[in-house]
Amino acid sequence: MSDECQGGEEFLNSILESTGLDLRASASETEDGCVLNLEGDDDSLLRGEGGELLHALEHLLNQARGRRLPFGKRFVCDVGDFRATRAAELRTMAKVAADQVRSSSVPFTFAPMDASERRVIHLTLAGEEDLHTESVSEGNARRLKVSLKTAAGK
Repeated sequence: MSDECQGGEEFLNSILESTGLDLRASASETEDGCVLNLEGDDDSLLRGEGGELLHALEHLLNQARGRRLPFGKRFVCDVGDFRATRAAELRTMAKVAADQVRSSSVPFTFAPMDASERRVIHLTLAGEEDLHTESVSEGNARRLKVSLKTAAGK
């Protein structure tokens, strides 16, 4: 394991230790960067509210240590395959939204979500020739909008 990945693990574990929660991070390298899997009796807290706390820890880790990783690499935090489960859920939501837009001709806008979640939906619908996806709004309120290409003027 690289020094950068090991340093991320140590950094995250020091934060987790200071919280008093029963959580421990273990790092592994992937082609995209470094994945830190979190485990412990309090892991359900990381999955609550759509993984908001998990995303916050990942953001903090990337802000504090991400510059030490090679270009294009990043830290990813996960707990009990939450990321894979959430991606599958988002793909299903994208397909349901696409069907709704097609049947009603009315654009569908998702609730605010982070960039990685919007990306899953963009990629899921990228091959749909009749649909257009775009991110709208700013900051934490950024949403993804799905519309018919004819309705979007495309």
